[in-house]
Amino acid sequence: VQLQASGGGLVQAGGSLRLSCTAPGDTLDAYAIAWFRQAPGKEREGVSCIYKSGRTYYADFVKGRFTISRNNARSTADLQMNNLKPEDTAVYYCAATLIIASGWETPGEYDFWGQGTLVTVSS
Repeated sequence: VQLQASGGGLVQAGGSLRLSCTAPGDTLDAYAIAWFRQAPGKEREGVSCIYKSGRTYYADFVKGRFTISRNNARSTADLQMNNLKPEDTAVYYCAATLIIASGWETPGEYDFWGQGTLVTVSS
């Protein structure tokens, strides 16, 4: 599965962005889809995950601000990001896996990764 992440950009603090993860030519309905982010000098961290059942998980630092969703018919998974903060600045990656054995926040759980899209939040 080849994933493509898009929707990043420059936004002021308090603003919103919507990231999209697509898989042209593939279907994502059997996969759990997650968004990770990596800021300069920091490790990649899990932001949110949506299972094929539709169950969702969020990191504490985005709860109440970010919403993950999926559209299996279109093979997309979106991340709506509201009330963005400068500390949200990072490259955001989408990832997919058929099975999550331990924790959705663990990058090693995922077999497929998108190329990343840069989100910059100015203060």
